Amino acid sequence: MSLLFPTAYAQEAAAQPSMTYNLILFGGMFLLFYLILWRPQSKRAKEHRELIGNIGKGDEVMTSGGLLGKVTRVSEEYIAIEVAEGVEMKLQKSSVAAALPKGTIKEI
Repeated sequence: MSLLFPTAYAQEAAAQPSMTYNLILFGGMFLLFYLILWRPQSKRAKEHRELIGNIGKGDEVMTSGGLLGKVTRVSEEYIAIEVAEGVEMKLQKSSVAAALPKGTIKEI
């Protein structure tokens, strides 16, 4: 009967990857995650916090919605920007996307 159905023998020693290989692989994946995602995002967040902290009265800013205006009032969490003569909008500081050079609004 063994001629029709050959007997399967179990391999005595299956090759298993070593623990150091697994640690190196895991460490490499963590390093890539840090370099590609975590570090650039924290750098952008730090720059945005500095931008928001340095906003003062008279600065020209652009919001994340694309509005351009001149800062008229600053409080702890909110700012008021003048988008047109006599038109003032109140916004959260976090909605500021960029600080513009002086005179940018007049050039447009």
